[in-house]
Amino acid sequence: MKLAEFRLRYNLNTLPELDLIHLSQKLRKAAVLIALYEVDNELELILTRRPTHLRAHPGQISFPGGKVEASDSSHQFTALREAEEEIGLQRSNVEVIGSLPAHKTFTGFEITPFVGIVKQAFHPVLDPGEVDEYFTVPLSYLLKQYNRHTQRFSRKGIEYPVHFIPYQEHFIWGATAAMIDLLCRQLSSSSAYTGSV
Repeated sequence: MKLAEFRLRYNLNTLPELDLIHLSQKLRKAAVLIALYEVDNELELILTRRPTHLRAHPGQISFPGGKVEASDSSHQFTALREAEEEIGLQRSNVEVIGSLPAHKTFTGFEITPFVGIVKQAFHPVLDPGEVDEYFTVPLSYLLKQYNRHTQRFSRKGIEYPVHFIPYQEHFIWGATAAMIDLLCRQLSSSSAYTGSV
C-alpha cells in the first residue's frame, strides 16, 4: 500500500467494532508509536524486540514506546519521546496523523497507540537497555487477514481474545498484535473506500 492510499483509508474509514477487555485494577498509562516508513513506494511498519533482561514483557515484539512520565506533556509526547530514546527516531521526523483507542492489558497497562508517518529516511540507533532488535514488516503482509490470527483464552472464567502474527523468525502477539489487527481492520474497511488491497 502506498502512502497516499494509506492516508485516504486511515482518514475516511471508521474504526471496526472493538472487542473490549474489562479490567478492575488501576492501570498504568503508556503510549506507543505505530510508525510507518515508506520504502520503495511501499509502507513498512517499525517494530522492536525487547531485551530479555527487562522486567516487563522481556523478549516480546513491541512498538517504540513506554510509560507516561509525570513530566510528559501528553501521551503523544510520551510516544514520540520513547521512539527517539529507543531507536533514534527524531520526533521532528514523525508526522502523527492520529491515534487508536487505548488498549488495556492484563499486565496492568493502558496503552494509547499513535499512528505516525516517518517523513525522511533515518538510521536507527538502538538503546541496548530498551531494544534488542529493530525490524520492519511490510504493511501489505499485515493487511492480508490470513496472516493475522486470534484465539480465545479463558482467564478467571472470562474468555478474552489473544492476537498473534507470525512473521519470518518473529512471533508478534498480545497488545502489539491486537493494535496491528485493529489498524489493519480499519484500513480494510469498505465503509468509505472500495479500492483493492
